[in-house]
Amino acid sequence: MPLPCVFGSEIEYGITVQGDPDFDPISSCVLLVNAYQDIEDARILWDYEQENPLADARGFHVEGEKYTPNQQENIARNKTLRNGARFYVDHAHPEYSTPEVTNVRDLIAFERAGERTMEAARRAATALLPSGQTVLIHKNNSDRKGNSYGNHENYLIERRTPFREIVEHMTPFLVTRNIFCGAGKAGSENRAQPCDYQISQRADFFETEVALDTMVKRPIINTRDEPHADREKYRRFHVIIGDSNLCEVSTYLRMGTTAVVLALVEDGAIPRSLAVSDPVKVVKEISHDLACKRSYAMERGGRLTAIEIQKEYLEYALRYFSSRSLDPIVKDVLVRWERVLSKLAEDPLQLDREVDWVIKHKLITSYMKRHGVDWHHPQVHMLDLQYHDIRPDKGLYHVLERRGEVDRIVDSDAIERAVRTPPSDTRAYFRGECIRRYPDEVFGVNWDSISFNVGDEPIKRILMNEPLKGTRAHVGELLDSSPTARVLVQNLTTA
Repeated sequence: MPLPCVFGSEIEYGITVQGDPDFDPISSCVLLVNAYQDIEDARILWDYEQENPLADARGFHVEGEKYTPNQQENIARNKTLRNGARFYVDHAHPEYSTPEVTNVRDLIAFERAGERTMEAARRAATALLPSGQTVLIHKNNSDRKGNSYGNHENYLIERRTPFREIVEHMTPFLVTRNIFCGAGKAGSENRAQPCDYQISQRADFFETEVALDTMVKRPIINTRDEPHADREKYRRFHVIIGDSNLCEVSTYLRMGTTAVVLALVEDGAIPRSLAVSDPVKVVKEISHDLACKRSYAMERGGRLTAIEIQKEYLEYALRYFSSRSLDPIVKDVLVRWERVLSKLAEDPLQLDREVDWVIKHKLITSYMKRHGVDWHHPQVHMLDLQYHDIRPDKGLYHVLERRGEVDRIVDSDAIERAVRTPPSDTRAYFRGECIRRYPDEVFGVNWDSISFNVGDEPIKRILMNEPLKGTRAHVGELLDSSPTARVLVQNLTTA
């Protein structure tokens, strides 16, 4: 049987400063992170000693140097939040990594909590700038200057699952899933085939099938072997091919269906390969096929459309879960997956409440009809960008959401709770609660450890190699009985 699913997302946001002729993205990101107040005056390091970004899932280490900033730079670029998330500077982008969650509804709540965190930081940073300058943040994936930034997904799976099987079965799934979770883009980039509009923001930027890099020669399957957990037991499947979604249903389908297919791979429940010939080419062609009718050559012979490939995965999933007790959320994912594939087969443009690329397409084409302009008009690209603006009063997606014109998965109360409190059923609970309760005594944090400064004694590092331990049920009473981190460490070492 596969592991209980533990997953999370890492969202890189686009940033600029309106009215600043000397805009520098890195210094603006540092300003943004430091402007955000979560735990006042907390100066917590990110523990880079626990990082191992050069390990490759194919069984070797890639040559290179691991980045380790000095203490001052570390504090300036990193905030670990009371909800268990990480808010930090990643190269030239602000990034929000959700805490670990066990279901896709919680994932959406915490990812959207990240949007609210970014917006609060944006307002605070703008207040620190000279008059006439405004920080702008966009939850998108490219800047129209040839640069792409990512939405990375992480899924905890069993180490015993052969990586070659992951590559074989996940590649065609990831290549074709954009039909229901692409964010949409007017035009093309990165020397890609010209088009008026395409399904995916990221498709133009993928150049190889399997590799470790996430910025140059981007692969469909990323091979980073850094589980942030017991590496004898676990593997972290790191997905970089997805778009950043604003529509909750798109996120729900993207990550919910991926978790389902990974369960099938872990249990050997995919009876035959669905490999496509030349997947790098196919991911780009699918992005340009708004009707979702084009077929693609299969390695096994014959041709299938993206919808047909997805329907085969769905059939395998329905067969697999027919003899198992079904979690209500997984059941809902399967129902929505089946329904969205049926609608895509009929007419993709009817999904204008559920799928980002369709919602945006409707918004832009409606504007074009009203104003008599075509896809090449500058305002079209401006509308595309405005769709992703995180400001509640300016972002076009948020305007549609406020009007009730898009479907929701979680309510605003759940999102607000996720801003303030960690998930209760993963180790993120222990991390977030320690930061809330003992902010002056937490020295450093990583996903799989937390270190405490307990006075004259050496720094005490607590390992958290089991993502499903450190839950409220597991450590709630322990935390309540530990008024200080020193007492907590004593209680842990004598337990």
